[in-house]
Amino acid sequence: MKVVITGFFPEAAKDRILGSFPCAWDIRIVSPDKVEQELTDADVLIPEHIRIDDDLLQKAPKLKLVQTGAGYDNVDLCACTMHGVQVCNAAGVNANAVAEHVMAFILCWYKNIVKLDRFLKMDSDEGGLSYCGAELAEKTIGLVGFGHVGKKVAEYCNAFHMNVLAYSRKPIEAAGIEQRDLDSLVRDSDIVSLHVPLNESTRHMINADMLTKMKSDAVLINTSRGGVIDEPQLLHALEKGLIGGACLDVFEDEPLRPDHPFRSLENVILTPHTAGLPDGVKYHRKRYEFFVRNIERVMNNEIPDCRLNHLMR
Repeated sequence: MKVVITGFFPEAAKDRILGSFPCAWDIRIVSPDKVEQELTDADVLIPEHIRIDDDLLQKAPKLKLVQTGAGYDNVDLCACTMHGVQVCNAAGVNANAVAEHVMAFILCWYKNIVKLDRFLKMDSDEGGLSYCGAELAEKTIGLVGFGHVGKKVAEYCNAFHMNVLAYSRKPIEAAGIEQRDLDSLVRDSDIVSLHVPLNESTRHMINADMLTKMKSDAVLINTSRGGVIDEPQLLHALEKGLIGGACLDVFEDEPLRPDHPFRSLENVILTPHTAGLPDGVKYHRKRYEFFVRNIERVMNNEIPDCRLNHLMR
């Protein structure tokens, strides 16, 4: 059994990842630019920072499974089906972790945790301290998307006695949630939190028009995919004070380049796509436990969990 994992992983993360798989399996962790040389005899591919398309699949004649995390916008499902390759994601596996990250963003924003920590560590005179904050009770959060993560965030926000609005193409029947159209949700929310997959209908759904509809002190949170936001328009809104700020875990181009303007803005809190990886750098124990179970299912000719395409058997 050969499993190829692509991405950018520090050595400590590689050790933990390797330890998550059965010892008898051949696990190769490679950077995206070196993946092709490992594909000839690969059974499973776990891809980050590469596009799975017809050209790549032709170089992987033994491939049986492409296993992704929650997102799969980098996978051509039709091409995989044509090549007889099963594709699965890990929907919901990291939902609790991501929802907790959203709440951490919210609390850091309204309690000024980042600013106050930096202030004290700079030995500044507390007489010169100035900031604005708020309690979460009675704040209104608008959830754009109401899948696994959105539902968890709603539960946590209800516990804080917040007003919860949600936008979804499907009817929402959960208690304590008011379903809204996107325009009114954006207009009436103090916090707009994004929980949609990236596809052609959601790419840049948060654009200049949507940003101008937000409250001038509202905060935008993104833990889904960077491409859901038109980043140049968000940068303009942040620099001009059209919205209060943003908390971002994902970006259109990752890793975020060192000179990106987001890094220098005081009204932005950034994390490096770690919302779904709570156990350390580039690692989530539950994620890899799920991967192992799903790989075993496919190799035993069983139907895997979270399959995204259907193959003729």
